[in-house]
Amino acid sequence: MTNMVTPAQIRMARAALKLGVKDLSVLASVGINTITRYERGGNVTVLTLQKIVEALSERVIFLPENGDGPGVRIRNISMK
Repeated sequence: MTNMVTPAQIRMARAALKLGVKDLSVLASVGINTITRYERGGNVTVLTLQKIVEALSERVIFLPENGDGPGVRIRNISMK
């Protein structure tokens, strides 16, 4: 799943959840600069991206490219 998650999707997920970079940094246990670098199109390790995606996946669903571009949907927490 992590190879399908784009920097834009990470930014969208943070915006939808009203999370700052620092908030996501704490949730994912990765550095603030690392998140910022990835969101700007820089490289991060697969393990780092996996941590970021896992932290956000508890609250959002990452939607794959469907012709209109990839996206994010807020998870219905009551489903759990």
